[in-house]
Amino acid sequence: MLTLLLLVILTALVFEFINGFHDTANSIATVVATKVLTPAQAVILAAVTNLVGAFSGTAVAKTISSGLVDTNLVTLSSEILICSLTGAIIWNLITWVLGLPSSSSHALIGGLCGAALAAGNNNFDVLIWSKTVGVWTENKGILWKVVIPMVSSPLAGFTLGIVVMGSLMATISGMNSAGGVLARISRPKWINAVFGKAQLLSAGYMGFAHGSNDAQKTMGIIALAIFAANSAGTLDQLPAWAEFLRPDGGEKNIDSWIIFSCALIMALGTAVGGWRIIRTLGHKMVKLHPINGFAAETSSATILLAAAHFGMPVSTTHSISTAIMGVGFAKNPHALKLSVIERIVWAWVLTIPAAAAVSWSMVSLMKLLH
Repeated sequence: MLTLLLLVILTALVFEFINGFHDTANSIATVVATKVLTPAQAVILAAVTNLVGAFSGTAVAKTISSGLVDTNLVTLSSEILICSLTGAIIWNLITWVLGLPSSSSHALIGGLCGAALAAGNNNFDVLIWSKTVGVWTENKGILWKVVIPMVSSPLAGFTLGIVVMGSLMATISGMNSAGGVLARISRPKWINAVFGKAQLLSAGYMGFAHGSNDAQKTMGIIALAIFAANSAGTLDQLPAWAEFLRPDGGEKNIDSWIIFSCALIMALGTAVGGWRIIRTLGHKMVKLHPINGFAAETSSATILLAAAHFGMPVSTTHSISTAIMGVGFAKNPHALKLSVIERIVWAWVLTIPAAAAVSWSMVSLMKLLH
């Protein structure tokens, strides 16, 4: 049983590594596309800020570890969790090969839900849709933590991208109309120079926000595996070298070694890079200048940090992609390349059911073999 637990942790860290290079583009595509940083420089910036962001909280990790599946109705054994992670990994690799910026977050959620359904004999009650206390419905469960953010975060990204870009354009237009020094400063040469520097800050902000949300999801899976093993008595007789596995904070807090491991592995994955997706986000949807990159990154990062604060595992991919769309729309509604956007939207729609189907099939096959 201890071997299986260690295999879950290893598989989770593999997913985190893939998440790092799969989602690298989310935080660095715009800064590369605008030529503010070289790809190598951007990857280093993203890796460092992802690492720092991963230590900023654990609210999302707690949602993954205790807010989606009713462990009173289904036992999330090590085998089930391995199938969950494998389903997410397979879908991430498929979309990476195709160059589609799909959501690692939703792949993980889909994998977990699909595996839990198969383990619970397809009883949908094993999934926590929402929680009710008395007459009040808490903001917990799949409805509040997955479905509503899945719809609202892309809309928020698109809207905020339009607002931020529109505000910047209005400010520049006002400076140009004022004449004199302000008019000279508002020329494209000066604007590109100023926002080339400002985009360093917005790219770092985006990397921090990415780490604060995405790294926590794998922390939640590892914590879930350890809590389940602890409840099953697997950790009662641990060898000395494995004592680190024993939960220090009971079944409510994420241990420090889990946070550090996930943060480090994600940063390493980020350092590998994901150039296929960078090309899609940074070049194919809309032509970007530094001011556009600044607006998109600032909009997306703000949404991610707000979601992380409330424990919502939202998609970094969705927020940055729609922020770029919003920025492009503010510039010129006809500049958006709808064929590329259509491919991205289809990847979003298919992610949860596709990852769920893979993990459901694996658990079902495992049950048949047993």
